[in-house]
Amino acid sequence: MTALGGSRSPAFGVMAVGGALLASLVLLWLVTGQPLVVAAYGGGLLSLAALVAVLSHRRSAPLIQEFPLPDWSVTVAAIEGDGAAVVITDRANRMVCANSAFSEAFGLDYAPPLLKLAAGSAERLERAGRAAWRDGTGSVAQLQDEGGARWRGDIMRAGRGDDYLIWRFAPLRETDPVAELGERITGTFGRMLSEGGVEAALVGPEGAIRVASRGFALRAAGDEAATMAGQDFAGLLRADNRDRIFFAREGRNGSSQTLVQIALADPDDLDPAAPGNAPSLMLLLDSGIGLGASAGMEGHAGTSQLEALLAQLPVGLAMADRDGRFLFANRAFLRAAGVDGKALPPYPTDLVVREDKGPLADSVRRFAQGPASSGDMAIRLRDNPEEPVSLGLAGVRGLGESAVLLSLADTTEEARLKRQVAQATKMQAVGQLAGGVAHDFNNVLTAIIGHCDLMLLRHIPGDSDYDDIQQIKANSNRAASLTRQLLAFSRQQTLRPEVLQLPDVVSEVSQLLKRLMGEKIGFQVHHDRDLGPVRADPQQLEQVIVNLAVNARDAIQAHGDGAGRVTIATRRIASSDVRRMKTDIIPIGDYTALIVEDTGGGIPQEHFGKIFEPFFTTKEMGKGTGLGLSTVYGIVKQSGGFVFVENVPGPGGRTVGARFVIYLPVYDGLVPTAAQRAEEVTEWAGGGRLLLVEDEDMVRAVAERALAREGYDIVTACDGEEGLEKVKAGEEFDLVISDVVMPSMDGPAMLREIRKLRPGLPVLFMSGYAEEQLRRDIDIENMHFIPKPFSVQQIARKVAEVLGGRAA
Repeated sequence: MTALGGSRSPAFGVMAVGGALLASLVLLWLVTGQPLVVAAYGGGLLSLAALVAVLSHRRSAPLIQEFPLPDWSVTVAAIEGDGAAVVITDRANRMVCANSAFSEAFGLDYAPPLLKLAAGSAERLERAGRAAWRDGTGSVAQLQDEGGARWRGDIMRAGRGDDYLIWRFAPLRETDPVAELGERITGTFGRMLSEGGVEAALVGPEGAIRVASRGFALRAAGDEAATMAGQDFAGLLRADNRDRIFFAREGRNGSSQTLVQIALADPDDLDPAAPGNAPSLMLLLDSGIGLGASAGMEGHAGTSQLEALLAQLPVGLAMADRDGRFLFANRAFLRAAGVDGKALPPYPTDLVVREDKGPLADSVRRFAQGPASSGDMAIRLRDNPEEPVSLGLAGVRGLGESAVLLSLADTTEEARLKRQVAQATKMQAVGQLAGGVAHDFNNVLTAIIGHCDLMLLRHIPGDSDYDDIQQIKANSNRAASLTRQLLAFSRQQTLRPEVLQLPDVVSEVSQLLKRLMGEKIGFQVHHDRDLGPVRADPQQLEQVIVNLAVNARDAIQAHGDGAGRVTIATRRIASSDVRRMKTDIIPIGDYTALIVEDTGGGIPQEHFGKIFEPFFTTKEMGKGTGLGLSTVYGIVKQSGGFVFVENVPGPGGRTVGARFVIYLPVYDGLVPTAAQRAEEVTEWAGGGRLLLVEDEDMVRAVAERALAREGYDIVTACDGEEGLEKVKAGEEFDLVISDVVMPSMDGPAMLREIRKLRPGLPVLFMSGYAEEQLRRDIDIENMHFIPKPFSVQQIARKVAEVLGGRAA
């Protein structure tokens, strides 16, 4: 570049002065004619000229240095070639110098800050320029031109009078951090990691290795110069049965590895649904490396992570050091050990009974100091010494100092379920036993009661044997009542359900209950309005109410001074009330509840799980059979209802009594009218020919004599095959009376064969089993049923009803 403007040469001035001096000498010569005068004058002029020349030179030198013209060619050479776009402007914002990079990027039409930039960038650049004039420097972190290129701007004030601004624009290039990381892994950085026991590999989202450190190649392939690119990363590793990771080439002879996977993506850009879409940095750390790795479990950084992991597991796990001292234990372990909510004791031996302390301490020491192994041992916890539990022990390596992992299953829920299963199994077994015993016992009672009835027909009150026979019959009926209770408990009794109202059943037994309560015990009855009808056996419901009331009376008499109150109430329970109860036991629907409440001091908590068991009683010996509540439970469940028991709290939180609540579903079918219920059944007096099939001789004899007295023609058979032969022989019968369970051919099988010969022949089954229990086998058209034991009058009445066509 060149500066514009200039002045005359100094030689021209010298020549002019010299010409003037020469002219003056000539003029003096012409005037004076004296050579000496001219010489003196000339010498003086020369001296004066020399002095003026010296002084003139001294004055002009600074002026020439103070106002030199700038040489911009040097500046241009200095700002070229560093890759940045540089331009210099003066105070008038005129462009005075620019390098080629600036010219290519922005052109020379506009000087900063009036460059063509994207929205917002021009404003930021202008503010930075003002800051540079004010403070000497200014900068913009990021600018974007109209073409989308991004720049960083740095501005500096310069010049002798700070009259210029130097604008420097550096391009912001997009970098690839993954590629840069790959270069570092294969270089010196990767070798430094290998020296520290860390092997690194860059793995693509498909699982193939992109680059790996030289140490990784050496351990995975045996050659540090091996090309690992493209190989399956997971295929180079192996895991044992304890989920420890090893290099496949080294196997268990090598050290186990800790694998750390780092997704190489911006966390904000990483897709949580597909985290595997980004490449990953895989770090394999030798077990035990790092500061504090040999300083004990407390100082190891991995221990806190391990504790955090084990704390979330549902399995009871704890860690103990080689001295047998607890390091930590998760919540499940504390719960299983019976110390949930308490402080963890110092040693595992503090959890067991005294006899197991020594063996447990020896086992912990053996597993901590020996080779890595695992095992288990039976211990008895101090909290529950009656039930031994299994404690697992495993030697732990790779977390610093040797330690022992203890595992203890939380068997609280399991024990509860076991007790429930055992209870259900026991109840089922007792129920099956009760049903079998009741069947055989009912046959015996049928014979005894029947013979008593026949003997009473030949005796009148006042005879010497009349009272004895009545006593035998009374005891037999009592035995029959116990049998019915057994069947009620096992839900195998025969029910005669009717559609009824609970207040009607309560009123039937109210007078009896008032007499049973005595003088000191008050008896109250309360009924809700608009109660829904229920379908149940009224006699069985009466037994339920009497059993609960008698139990309440006995509890009051055994508590305090024997005074108290028994309350019976009925309540209407709507489906919305059941929904608010939030129970999984009762299906949502409408119910009618029967409540029996007393003030007898309540039921001890330890008895709640047993009160419905058969033969369980808290009464004195000889004062209870233990079948009262089990009978209640059986009748309610067989009627489709639910029974609950709870203690009634009183003032001060003390228990004042017990409350039994029975929920019976509301019957939503047609309710029979009073006229239908009052319809009378007349006796059958038409006679008939009967086939009696019974394998028990004594029962067959009683039934035969009882029916013969009513005028029926009786033909007997001892089993089903003989009864079938009677029909095949061509004999005509009006009714078949048969036992259900018989050897060889039972009653239902015999009847099906008979129906092939006589399709319309009615049958009356009799059995010591419940009708509901036999319903699948005896569900035959025109079939009727009578349970054993029965009296002479009962079987005669039942036969009359069947033949008269009015039997249910």
